[in-house]
Amino acid sequence: MSEKKGNDRPAAAQAKKKAAPRRLSRKQKERRKFLLSLLAGAGLVGFGLTGYYPIMTYARAENRLRPPGAIDEREFLAACIKCGQCVQVCPVQAIRLADFTDGFGNGVPYLVAREQACDFSCDAVQCVLACPTGALSHEIDKKEQVRMGLAVLRHPELCLARKGLGFRGLARGKDFPGLHRYVEVDRWNPIRIADHPYDLEICDLCVRECPIRDAIRLEPMSDDPNDKRRTPVVTDKCVGCGMCEMICPTEPAAIVVVPRKKYGEA
Repeated sequence: MSEKKGNDRPAAAQAKKKAAPRRLSRKQKERRKFLLSLLAGAGLVGFGLTGYYPIMTYARAENRLRPPGAIDEREFLAACIKCGQCVQVCPVQAIRLADFTDGFGNGVPYLVAREQACDFSCDAVQCVLACPTGALSHEIDKKEQVRMGLAVLRHPELCLARKGLGFRGLARGKDFPGLHRYVEVDRWNPIRIADHPYDLEICDLCVRECPIRDAIRLEPMSDDPNDKRRTPVVTDKCVGCGMCEMICPTEPAAIVVVPRKKYGEA
């Protein structure tokens, strides 16, 4: 028995010696990772204090599609108190709050039209009414007065109407969570686009679901009466709500909204 114990001790000591470097190596890696995170955090704070971080991320904030009624971008960023009231009242949950990567725009509301557009399901502009500071102009009292941006036919080669094609099925697939108010289905409550199939001889989804009358129309692409091809034409009534971009069934969307772009601008 004593010889067995004596033989076990050197073996156990050797095992500890072999295991020790591994534990030490792991600890070193964890310590290195911790120190790097500290340095990164210190650098971020330093940028913030010197003003460089907000300046570098201002361009990102400028590319955001703002809620209806948003005033000039710089004034908007100064006036918004990031209270989130506009987020709370939006019936289709289109409005989000930006994170720290937006610099000056941190906590400021914006929309991603492709994922959830503003379809004015509220019938007016509830977000404007909810804004306590005027960052969303209180002079806006109907949807036609809004100017969020402008719809642009970014990928004409993908447009089904320009190919003379129809559309049958779900505009964005069965798993798309986007909401829209279909008046013929429910006058008051928006439903999932995935619950509303289409059967169209010529695709006109961008026109059909646009909440602003005459903001977009389809025009023939030739004088031939047998030519089914049509092209979307955006008019000066477009408010840039993003509904056309969200409902477009092509991937990527043939038509998109350019934030703050005005009608007639190059």
